Amino acid sequence: MENDTLSLMLNHRSIRKFTNEKVSPELLEEIVNCGIRASNTGNMQLYSVIATQEEPLRTNLCQLHFGQCSSAPMFLTICTDVNRYHHYCRVNQCDEPYGNLLWFISALVDASLFAQNLCLAAEAKGLGFCHLGTVNYNTQKIAELLQCPKGVVPVIALAIGHPAEEGRLSERLGTDAVLHSETYHDPSDDDIRRTHAVRDNDPFNQQMVRENGTRNYCEIFTTKRYPRTQNEAISADLLAYLRQSGML
Repeated sequence: MENDTLSLMLNHRSIRKFTNEKVSPELLEEIVNCGIRASNTGNMQLYSVIATQEEPLRTNLCQLHFGQCSSAPMFLTICTDVNRYHHYCRVNQCDEPYGNLLWFISALVDASLFAQNLCLAAEAKGLGFCHLGTVNYNTQKIAELLQCPKGVVPVIALAIGHPAEEGRLSERLGTDAVLHSETYHDPSDDDIRRTHAVRDNDPFNQQMVRENGTRNYCEIFTTKRYPRTQNEAISADLLAYLRQSGML
């Protein structure tokens, strides 16, 4: 069992193409139950997950993710959720203290731990998935489409289903880049070049550099995928929506 779990984790591949087979209600409940067993803040479970698979809602949601993983039979939208806990407080005639930065961060941690447990369970059951970072680009529109009430904010999105491809084993920075002993070690220029060589020398990434006409792989991110002006604009929209939603 231990070796099986480690093998799943070390060989994870994002899946973007899926068969037509739906995820059964029983399998969905099983992997969600595994997510629920994750650690969380004070055992308050400040998250919810919305499973979307019926048309036209599934297609409309896919469009808000810019058409990514359009063959996925199901999208899971994991939300920070203080709405449920506030309701619990009201039922018990208690204060509602959780609409602030501390509890948004707590809820975000809870949602992330839940999501990772769910993903491990999904892969163990033969499902594939792809994390969709575009949830942060259209947060308000996704929340409106999924009828999220005040205090519920989409933060993690997964396209999930039975895989129709093996997927590519993406390169990752190694432990020499991310593991620090006792205190933080601020990397030197040589450290950065050495630890990021696995990324810069990856054939797939080098092909992306050629296709995008950039000087290096890093420049793809800073000028094409995540430029500063775009990051700042999205950040401003997110902050405004978090305040509007009652999460802050």
